[in-house]
Amino acid sequence: QVMTLSLNDEWREMRHHAQNKNLLRCCSSEFHKLLRIVQGIPPLADHTQLELSVVYNACLCSVACAQFSEAELLLKKATERVLQMTGDDPLDSDPLLFWRTIIKSVENTAMKSSVQYIFGLQWAIWLADCKLTTIQECQHELFTLCETLSAGVDQRRQARGKSCDVPRLVMDPGRLLKLLQICTLITQGAERLSEGRSSEALSGLQTASSLPAPTTLVAYTHLISGSCLALMNCPQMALQCYRKVLETDPRCVCALYQSILVYRKLGNTQAEIQALRLLHSTLMLPSATEPSLPGTPLLCPSSLLQSQSLNSLLSVPSALSVLHSLAQKCVLHGRLSEGVEYYLDLLATVHSEDQHGVHVEVPALPRLPELYLEAGAALLMDQRPADCMVLCEEVISSTLELLPERLVLEEPEDTYETEAGAVGAGGDQRVGMLFWAGAAYLLQGHCYTQLKDWKQAVAHYTGCINLLVKVRFKKKGKTCSFLALHSQLKGLSLAGRGISFTQTEQLREALRDLQLSLQASPDCVAAGLWCGEVLWRLGRRQEAAACWENTWSCNTQSSESLSLYLQEPQSGPLLDSMELRHRIKELSPPCQRRKLQKQNTPSLNNKDNDIWHL
Repeated sequence: QVMTLSLNDEWREMRHHAQNKNLLRCCSSEFHKLLRIVQGIPPLADHTQLELSVVYNACLCSVACAQFSEAELLLKKATERVLQMTGDDPLDSDPLLFWRTIIKSVENTAMKSSVQYIFGLQWAIWLADCKLTTIQECQHELFTLCETLSAGVDQRRQARGKSCDVPRLVMDPGRLLKLLQICTLITQGAERLSEGRSSEALSGLQTASSLPAPTTLVAYTHLISGSCLALMNCPQMALQCYRKVLETDPRCVCALYQSILVYRKLGNTQAEIQALRLLHSTLMLPSATEPSLPGTPLLCPSSLLQSQSLNSLLSVPSALSVLHSLAQKCVLHGRLSEGVEYYLDLLATVHSEDQHGVHVEVPALPRLPELYLEAGAALLMDQRPADCMVLCEEVISSTLELLPERLVLEEPEDTYETEAGAVGAGGDQRVGMLFWAGAAYLLQGHCYTQLKDWKQAVAHYTGCINLLVKVRFKKKGKTCSFLALHSQLKGLSLAGRGISFTQTEQLREALRDLQLSLQASPDCVAAGLWCGEVLWRLGRRQEAAACWENTWSCNTQSSESLSLYLQEPQSGPLLDSMELRHRIKELSPPCQRRKLQKQNTPSLNNKDNDIWHL
């Protein structure tokens, strides 16, 4: 008993030193030594309360150190000794029957409360091991234990006041059970959410939110509730829950990230950009990593919440990934100057980490050459062609010497399969380098087009085409993302070169390239309109009209689905769609002209009224 008092004094001292792990391991070791001494003699009823208290303390330290198998062995040996004292039969291997037998055997003995305490530790082990099925089977016994233990704890406190011989526990069992109850409801909610049982999960979370708990756990109940509502197509209610999370615990930035996903699904781009900016600034703060709170109990909630579903819900992208998403969104939605600055900040951060030797590959972040190309495309859109060319030259100089003379892709569905728009991610490095260099030449061609240097534009578009002809695909009938990328690059480079030829009146060469562009990438709007323009200039006006009408009838690919450097440029020679429609109207016979007049009304799609340009 003197040893237990001494060890508990050490533990109380340890709690004032922010959960010193070394001291925790030391106390755990000492409790285990004491337990070996206590269990070195035959089990006696007079010593049971002392022995089970030492078991409780030693087992709790093992659980706090994540040594769950060791804690299981301690409980097994302790329950076997309890049965020796009660004279009951050996235990059933089924966990539910196992503990029902134990609890029934001590029902009318002084050991009842002590056995209930260690039953609570078994609950903690099951929860830490995510054995939710076992907990569900024992749920009646466990929640009954929560209701009945309070009175037993009060009696224990009264007994402790009368006698110093009553063993002390390193953590109040009532407090432990309250913690286990809400952590179980949170874990069950996360698992049910991942299984698509959102309404069932919400019911349990309502119970959890009414329990007294640390603010972190209350925030988790709101977070999972919000995710359930988002899955149930109640986005506004989900956003309210995420707002409650941040009001309850401002450090729970995963709620901010979940809000971003809801805004994205709603198509509320401006709100998404604001939330991304806030998330990035929050992640850059030193306090973004949740610190240990003073007065944290021995068994902190994080050691009990080990569910993969919950961890996935609590995960947040890195600050670099958020900054990349922020830059992309700004550029794609008209906030060019902001997007460019974010891209430049991103590149500066990546270079800074490389120089300090701490750069870690971020799975959600594109490879460095792709970041250069995206930033270059953003600079080009922002009318900064000189800066764009500098970044593209860096990509070309770092890849050109490593490019293969010829490349054959045989098994695209297995060997070179990659996400559309992400060159070289997970595929052969040589393929990535070839496409990166080709895209760099393409962007430089766009830059010279913007500068109206048609000769240099033709030269750089030709540089892209010359790289693309090195690639040969086998099994062309199969869908391949690399084949789609190849077609997009080929279509854009041929379109760019064809349009450059039109500016120098090389109409035959222009028509050839523009028609080849449409074969490679049929939804290239600039190629379609300029092909019609060249045909018109060559006197083939009916063909020109058909080409324009066919271009307007095509469904263009969403800009969100393509990388920035693979999109049609937003600068260069312009063609006015209204002027082209006027030409068709004048060309058509009177009856067809009236039909065109009816079609050419304000109800036309937005793209029909836009000025299409390269």
